Amino acid sequence: MVSNRDERFFESNRGQIVTLLRRSGRTVEGLARALDLTDNGVRAHLAILERDGIVRQRGTVRRSSGGGKPAYIYELTEEAEDLFPKAYEPVLSRLLDVLSTRVGSEESEELLKSVGRRLAEEHSVRMNDAHARLESAVEIFNELGGLAELEERDGMLVIRGYSCPLAGVTPDHPEVCRMAETLITELAGVPVYEHCDRGERPRCCFEVATSNGTERP
Repeated sequence: MVSNRDERFFESNRGQIVTLLRRSGRTVEGLARALDLTDNGVRAHLAILERDGIVRQRGTVRRSSGGGKPAYIYELTEEAEDLFPKAYEPVLSRLLDVLSTRVGSEESEELLKSVGRRLAEEHSVRMNDAHARLESAVEIFNELGGLAELEERDGMLVIRGYSCPLAGVTPDHPEVCRMAETLITELAGVPVYEHCDRGERPRCCFEVATSNGTERP
């Protein structure tokens, strides 16, 4: 779903420039003609988009008039794709609905744990120190869209999240938290147990097993 903020951005001149560049690279003159703006006006918007890492220059072309210096071609960066709405969340939610209906909640959870193990295999951690492995596991989790930190609380290690990479589906499908639990367990080499907050603003939380046998309640 596209937020009102996103809609306002894409209705602005800067947002329209991004939309045009998503189709193909363009020169300042080409953007100015398409948007009925001055060349200097387009350059001002491009400067801000370049500063924000959304647009970059890519080579030059000869001007259609044949005179003057070649014109720069502007294109979107890879990071710019994050501005556009994606269907991942609703598709994943429907997929989990169907999966749970077809095979049942327990089997669905086991399949998601298998996904967590597969992801861990793709991001294997080769360290002997247990704490370093935990730190590395948190880094990989964050690279996959999380925002978490390893911290100590009441003598216990906890991976506390400040957001959830799957926030759109966890309230209705808590089994996806088991996937993340399995991923971190496999990466860290020690059991972790999820105690995630799946309320209005879902947040991840994983307690690290200790020698005295920390377990899921």
